Amino acid sequence: MFPVTFYAYATGFAIGLSLIVAIGAQNAFVLRQGLMRRHVFAVALFCAVSDALLIAIGVGGVSVLVAGFAARHSGLLFGLASLWLGFYGGLRLRDAIRGSGGISGDADIRNGLGTTLTMAALLTFGNPHVYLDTVVLIGTVSLQFSGSEKVLFGLGAASASFVFFFGLAYGARLLAPLMARANAWRVLDAVIALIMFVLALSMLRAGGYL
Repeated sequence: MFPVTFYAYATGFAIGLSLIVAIGAQNAFVLRQGLMRRHVFAVALFCAVSDALLIAIGVGGVSVLVAGFAARHSGLLFGLASLWLGFYGGLRLRDAIRGSGGISGDADIRNGLGTTLTMAALLTFGNPHVYLDTVVLIGTVSLQFSGSEKVLFGLGAASASFVFFFGLAYGARLLAPLMARANAWRVLDAVIALIMFVLALSMLRAGGYL
């Protein structure tokens, strides 16, 4: 029989990891930065800390308020998210057509740390589903715990984000030999563009526009 404290932490870690591994805009961006080896630590840390902050808000009991706001303004939130995902998908499609992506791409060379983190922030906080997953869902599950166990549950969920994002960002280097091929970056950018467009359509559908 596992101690309650370990069960609380393990439950948070398992739920956090299961929610974050799904392919999405944020994960695709982290993977791309890892492959380019540009601002890898900063991007992984930003995404992990952002998740931890949202998880803390949910476990701290604000999930009900956030859920109410999202319900009242769901159409607007999903519409704005769709526009941003479509725009980012267009950038990746442009790179796929031009063959300008990758480590030597002009656009990527111009992107400093501030620009990169701004894009990471938009992909993270511009997605309404991130609030449903981290704040509402994880916040709701945390209600089964109290006191120190609730804190450990939140720490477990947050630590899953750190493990995943740093693993994804630095593990991407294992694909470096493959990405050295001439058309590999075009294929990757095309796949990312497709993911972004599919997500944008799903946002429009969720917002009642389709």
